[in-house]
Amino acid sequence: MNETTAPAPVQVTSEQRELLDHVLDKWSLQVLDALCERPRRFNELRRAIPVVTQKSLTATLRRLERNGMVDRVVTGTRPVAVEYRISPLGRTLQDLVDALLGWSAAHLDAVRDARERFDLDLETDGDAFADAGR
Repeated sequence: MNETTAPAPVQVTSEQRELLDHVLDKWSLQVLDALCERPRRFNELRRAIPVVTQKSLTATLRRLERNGMVDRVVTGTRPVAVEYRISPLGRTLQDLVDALLGWSAAHLDAVRDARERFDLDLETDGDAFADAGR
């Protein structure tokens, strides 16, 4: 008889968790997605992601640059300009970013429905929990 064993569960180290937190945070996916299209200057990124604040975008770009996902290039033009580009390492995330953004678009309605059911159940069960705690 052929025995098959389940693959060992993936162990996520604290270092991996930190990296994933940096790449999957609130703004990083959108910044990476925009930079995969083409290099952009800071204000171009702000226009591409209008809801991000200047402070959040700056922090996100620095974090992505520190982790090697984004390159910051100072041009020799007058006045001096700074352009952000996806790095070769960051480019390796393009398919994953596209997949995550596509998944979220395809399943958003189902997630909304699940949230509504949960919130309704919480309201109903919340009363029961409150009564039980008295």
